[in-house]
Amino acid sequence: MRIEKSGFQHISFLTSRFPKVDYLRLGECQQHFVQKWLDFKSNKCHSPPQPTILTAQVCPVYTLGRRDTKTNFHNSIDGVKVIKALRGGQTTYHGPGQLLVYPILDLSAFHLSPRKYVSKLEEAIIQTCRHFGMTTAHTNEHTGVWLTDDEKIAAIGIHLRRYITSHGLALNVSTDLEKFKKIVACGLQDKTTTSFQAQGVNVELKTVEQVLVQHLIDALLK
Repeated sequence: MRIEKSGFQHISFLTSRFPKVDYLRLGECQQHFVQKWLDFKSNKCHSPPQPTILTAQVCPVYTLGRRDTKTNFHNSIDGVKVIKALRGGQTTYHGPGQLLVYPILDLSAFHLSPRKYVSKLEEAIIQTCRHFGMTTAHTNEHTGVWLTDDEKIAAIGIHLRRYITSHGLALNVSTDLEKFKKIVACGLQDKTTTSFQAQGVNVELKTVEQVLVQHLIDALLK
């Protein structure tokens, strides 16, 4: 489903007919839009693409980030497949009840450094959490958004090529948190993962998607 918002193209894989998408299929779609930007930067096309935000809920998968040098690669963990990803960060879990948000845009067009861009993602997540009553949402020395200094509700892992962004954030709404206990999530020992549902906030993923995308666009346009 495509929606135009303030010059952004929002493509949602969250539909009533197909609520979940395979992680690799999402990756193929992401690469399609990244390549459009790379072609523009290589003067293979005259007009820049629209900034695009992909949102999805994926089938269960563990992904290994580029910083993960300690995890032995296996094909699966307890029957859930494991995939190497281009994003930064370390090992994490994606699955039903979690909202993935992948912005694909040119940071130079928004006058953003990579660190400032990550701050914009964190800001959008914090505002979304607060919208639903979780007022303790904050950042700390670890990338992502936390409700306490030990409970992480959203992870961030990005990839940049010629300042074109891909990958992005994962926000736990009603995710199966037991899946995170099989790994050292994001490489952080003695930290736990939480969700909207674990905090007593029961809301549809689609509703969270709409709020988060608008907060993200607002943050990027500041």
